[in-house]
Amino acid sequence: MEGYSLETIKAYFALTKPRIIELLLVAAIPAMLQAQRGVDAVADNIWLIISTIFGGWMGAAAAHTFNNVVDADIDQKMQRTRARPLVRHTVSPRNATIFAWVMLALSVLWLGVLANSWLAAFFVLLTNFFYVFVYTKFLKMRNAQNIVWGGLAGCMPAMVGWAVIRDNAPAGEPDRWWQAIVLFLIIFFWTPPHTWALAMKYKKDYAAAGVPMLPVVAPEREVTRQIIWYTVGTLIVSFLIIPAASWIYLIAAVASGAVFLWMAIRLHQGVINGTPVKPMRLFIYSNNYLSVLFIGLSIDAILGWEPIGRMLGLSATLF
Repeated sequence: MEGYSLETIKAYFALTKPRIIELLLVAAIPAMLQAQRGVDAVADNIWLIISTIFGGWMGAAAAHTFNNVVDADIDQKMQRTRARPLVRHTVSPRNATIFAWVMLALSVLWLGVLANSWLAAFFVLLTNFFYVFVYTKFLKMRNAQNIVWGGLAGCMPAMVGWAVIRDNAPAGEPDRWWQAIVLFLIIFFWTPPHTWALAMKYKKDYAAAGVPMLPVVAPEREVTRQIIWYTVGTLIVSFLIIPAASWIYLIAAVASGAVFLWMAIRLHQGVINGTPVKPMRLFIYSNNYLSVLFIGLSIDAILGWEPIGRMLGLSATLF
């Protein structure tokens, strides 16, 4: 029987993969702030923002716990994941599954009732279904591009945050959903270079578990080449939202993006030249890149300065 000790509580918390959830929240917050720009808009929506963060956290916690249950056998074979609760038997698969379902139900009800957005609740359900069944149960063990399409689940927090603000916005105000889609696509293109850099470091782990991550089944030169192209895609998409922001986001996107691309190219050149490479540097910076990009957008949205698109005379309904 599992007790209610501090260690057990820590084990359940570990099931939620809190470090990954931090990144997901980094995506949801700027989406909510950008959905209604300005200090007054933030003040008016502060409850919705806090409520969505909590409701979204429960939804992400459910998805990650389901993932722990499905991947328990794989985690036993990987050095990096052997400390996870199900591997150490600090939580039983049955109790972990119950915990996941409870968190998912609470998340859906919380977002639908308290945050007044059943669309956001639907996005949470869709995320869990896609992450568990499409990525974890189907793609992960069958396709070297698993993380490319599986990463779609990690893009959803931007849609959740946008949905909550728009569902509670005054009638007649433009939804500007194209901006949420851009934020979605930023994370989509960012995920492969971020994950493949980590997989390069733990290639033997993935190979031992039989997971066909790209660094396991392809030469390093091909892996780093694809990392560059996905990094380029990330930068291009991140620039698409510049007209809807001011120079603050412009500087953050260009500066952080230039460093991201330079580090990706440097990794590729190291592989080509046969010199020792440290892919974890790119992995760590990719986290910092996303943080700088979205913090820059958040500050930009809070200040609410006139978007560049409006300064250029483009349609106000778009920006």
